[in-house]
Amino acid sequence: MALVEPVPGEPVAVATLESGPDPDRALVVADFHAGIEQALRAEGVSLDSRAEQRRQRLVSLVAETGADRVIFLGDLMHAIGDPGGAERGEIEVLLEALDDRGVPATLVKGNHDGAIESWADLEVTNGAGVRLGDVGFAHGHTWPAPEVLDSETVCVGHEHPAVRLEDEVGGSRVERVWLRGPLSERPFAERESGGGESIRDGAELIVFPAFNELVGATWVNVDGQGFLAPFLPEGLADGQAYLLDGTRLGAYAAV
Repeated sequence: MALVEPVPGEPVAVATLESGPDPDRALVVADFHAGIEQALRAEGVSLDSRAEQRRQRLVSLVAETGADRVIFLGDLMHAIGDPGGAERGEIEVLLEALDDRGVPATLVKGNHDGAIESWADLEVTNGAGVRLGDVGFAHGHTWPAPEVLDSETVCVGHEHPAVRLEDEVGGSRVERVWLRGPLSERPFAERESGGGESIRDGAELIVFPAFNELVGATWVNVDGQGFLAPFLPEGLADGQAYLLDGTRLGAYAAV
């Protein structure tokens, strides 16, 4: 059984952090981007807040999966600096809802998360990530810590991967996707800053889709689109793309 299993039809996964008869299971969520509507309105896009829908959806997924905890894989916030009142309120109410259900939360800090540790009531790790059991978690905007890379499965967000699919009559749509495959040692061995981090034989890398459907995307099958993470695409040279419903699209570079 894989240590990290996507929830069918949803942009989240369940990670098994401890083995045994009563394993510790975490719901893993990437790129929540609370309060994004406020930023979009500042750009001239008029949208009502979807904060309540995001909260209800996440809390429902915790209940449906029986998760013991939630791990936010970076960018729980959207504002890179200090959050506005609506964004901060959304995060505080979300964390209160999880706390009311006895579900602790951990944030692997992303590039949008500012000084969130100074006011939000949850555990916050630095951007290089954390290893829990045999699963490593990092946001992906910077190089993962050595202990994260020395994991059976490494989970990252940041990219918001998506594909553009065309139908027989020339129409197209954008779909969020998972990217997963063997974790390649090459980009880490070539780092100028010492590098040479240990990669476990058979390690897997999973790039999570964004939880928030309003964020932009890295279209992995469109010419001219570049990855954001410093270790991609080289770190996932043989990666496969999967739709949220589990449909395998094949090698992401050839979709």
